[in-house]
Amino acid sequence: MTDLAASAADARLFWSDSGCLFRVGPDGASQEFDPWALEWRAGAPVGADARAVTPVEALKLLTGTGRMRRVPVGIIGPKAANAAQEEVAEALGRAFAKVGLTVLTGGRKGVMEAASRGAFTAGGMTIGIIPDNEWDSANPYVTVPLATGLGPARNAIVARACEALVAVGGEYGTLSEMAFGMHFNRKVLAMLNAPTVPGTITCASVDEALAHVAARFLRLDSGPSVG
Repeated sequence: MTDLAASAADARLFWSDSGCLFRVGPDGASQEFDPWALEWRAGAPVGADARAVTPVEALKLLTGTGRMRRVPVGIIGPKAANAAQEEVAEALGRAFAKVGLTVLTGGRKGVMEAASRGAFTAGGMTIGIIPDNEWDSANPYVTVPLATGLGPARNAIVARACEALVAVGGEYGTLSEMAFGMHFNRKVLAMLNAPTVPGTITCASVDEALAHVAARFLRLDSGPSVG
């Protein structure tokens, strides 16, 4: 872990009544989170009204203000998913939607449909990056279908468009999305025997994946994504 990552991981988070998120580092210096730019900036001292929060709580509070830019989180996996993969994908979509995140998938069946269903039924926004020429091949739980006409090449768009990706199982298509994600410096998480890609993080539960995603959006891990 780098000094930057260690410092971020050790920081304490505080939520103020004014709707602002602060962190206090080991040296006592405070910073305020800019929810539109997704970055920390030098801030005023934490007020007496502030209360300590976890990263997941902080993310939900920030999205609830309506002032946080809606960069999506991706859920990827096979079209021919098994029951266990669909169950986890749906739970992930639901969990992300409940903290206010926009869920992006490849927009088709299997893991993609299960993830979209979980987010949609929880009241969240879902985006589908469709490989076909027309949007109407999207699964019924995609609220924003984007037809690309690119076929499998759309996998690069899926990876590029997200702040983090969670792979639930998968084969070659999922492998390509994970590899693109690592190439684009996204946080890539793997569940249920997803393809092995160096640098990805294996998660045993939805809660663990959510914690990693929250850390990414709040820049509490190794830093911001780069293009």
